Amino acid sequence: MSAVHPLTRPGTRPTLRITEEPQRNVYWIHMHANLVEQPGRACFASRLVDDIVGYQQELGRRLLDAGALSPHVVLASDSDVFNLGGDLELFCQLIRAGDRERLLDYAQRCVRGVHAFHAGLGARAHSIALVQGNALGGGFEAALSCHTIVAEEGAMMGLPEVLFDLFPGMGAYSFMCQRVSARLAEKIMLEGNLYSAEQLKAMGLVDVVVPRGQGVAAVEQVIRDSRRIPHAWAAMQQVREVAGAVPLEEMMRITEIWVDTAMQLGEKSLRTMDRLVRAQGRRVGADLG
Repeated sequence: MSAVHPLTRPGTRPTLRITEEPQRNVYWIHMHANLVEQPGRACFASRLVDDIVGYQQELGRRLLDAGALSPHVVLASDSDVFNLGGDLELFCQLIRAGDRERLLDYAQRCVRGVHAFHAGLGARAHSIALVQGNALGGGFEAALSCHTIVAEEGAMMGLPEVLFDLFPGMGAYSFMCQRVSARLAEKIMLEGNLYSAEQLKAMGLVDVVVPRGQGVAAVEQVIRDSRRIPHAWAAMQQVREVAGAVPLEEMMRITEIWVDTAMQLGEKSLRTMDRLVRAQGRRVGADLG
């Protein structure tokens, strides 16, 4: 039997829908559960970041205590988008207030979340991103932090931060350089274009692309494939730790550069962020209509 429950905190709406199948060692994390009944912007709101990190820490401890062999953790979304990235409204507020400390705190919490997926929750878990809608900015970074990316046709992904004279500072460069050349990673970051799932698969940034509606089945196939060689798969997780792990310290230093760059942004860049926030709000309104 699967255990399905929202992750709640006192005084807040749930942000995550968790499906646990401990008998199979499969754990699904659906973001934006709170937006199903109360639509809003499907971004990394501070509450969502905290709930993801909290669940990662809890689940990682349980998997270690159970001695789970090659568990699978899937990051997905209950919204029609995967994730639109960082909370631009919060960014504008903190930058205009000159509040570097709070902006750095937010960025570091985001980094801990994506690094945990990259590090297999400290329990050698296989992390899988199921991208069934657009993944932009920090949303794309979250997908890139996972070991396997499964995307449905029509999903668009990219790093548009350059539109407001910023760069994606929560893992994009480090994670992309594990999949493509540093030159291509820089090109993607500095040009700010959006790419289809099919284009990203051709580049080597997405692992599996399937028709719309077949993403869940594709994830299950990835899990079945790994189950055929459980010890080899578990060994590869250890090899990845030795040969290809991105250090948390590296990511924290990069996000400090991101914060310092963000704090220098002028009103023109902040107005661009404001327009994007309004566009995201109009999209929600259109969906409601």
